[in-house]
Amino acid sequence: MKFVTFGTLAAPRLGALDAERGVLDLKKANGRLPGDMYALIEGGASALRAAKATLEAARKKKGGPWTPVKRARLLAPFPSPRKNIFCVGRNYKLHIEEGARARGVEPTYPKVPEYFSKPRTTVIGPDAGILRHEKDTQNLDYEVELAIVIGKRVRDVTEDKAMAAVFGYTIVNDVTARDLQRAHGQWFKGKSLDTFCPMGPCIVTSDEFGNPSGHRISLKVNGEIRQDSNTSDLLFGVPAMIAHLCAGLTLEPGDVISTGTPSGVAMGMTPQKWLQTGDVIEAEVEGIGMLRNRVVKG
Repeated sequence: MKFVTFGTLAAPRLGALDAERGVLDLKKANGRLPGDMYALIEGGASALRAAKATLEAARKKKGGPWTPVKRARLLAPFPSPRKNIFCVGRNYKLHIEEGARARGVEPTYPKVPEYFSKPRTTVIGPDAGILRHEKDTQNLDYEVELAIVIGKRVRDVTEDKAMAAVFGYTIVNDVTARDLQRAHGQWFKGKSLDTFCPMGPCIVTSDEFGNPSGHRISLKVNGEIRQDSNTSDLLFGVPAMIAHLCAGLTLEPGDVISTGTPSGVAMGMTPQKWLQTGDVIEAEVEGIGMLRNRVVKG
């Protein structure tokens, strides 16, 4: 099942996405359902069953609170995240190698997942503008990533039980100011400017998405394919990432873990094709959909 948040930032609505009918307003279709994404996830298996039953019933009716996708303003699944977005760096081998070449050093491969975070103020939804931040960066880059959405409160979970903590998956574009990243000697600042975490367009439940390994992951800039890989190339898979992160650290329903990007980023190109105002970025993960954003002046 695919869930979306739609409407306005002032009055977001929880919806179910259907390929033919569009977006179903779940609260209007069934007043007993939760009204937002966090409440749905916190509602556990019973809330998910009720949402699925509501969608199935609505599909059989001619009318109902449906909005065509083109008319529904999709927001980030969590328009106002409660916490920072967890991120994993250097998690695809070829991306590690292209990054090392760009810096003129020999590649090294992490022995454990390397984590950082992006503030909640970085999060924007589909078709929202990514600020160019002209005065702050001249090296604006993109990174398509599969993101995990945690479904229940966990700590110290082992790899063999980690998948039970997953509610579903979405897409994140880990936008990065490479010059700030280099200048500060760590990842946080260069990845944390406002609008630097486009997210969406939906959350696909884990049962529908299936094995997170084996999904094509790609990104285009102005129609040109820049990144094209597969999640089977992740150095650390989903269970390992969750187990390492929650060792001594509590993960909660609705927490998002962005899992790293494959090769093809602007930093690794010759010449380097940095993002510019007006560029359209389309980040796609097979089984989830496509997240489109435009770089805007500001």
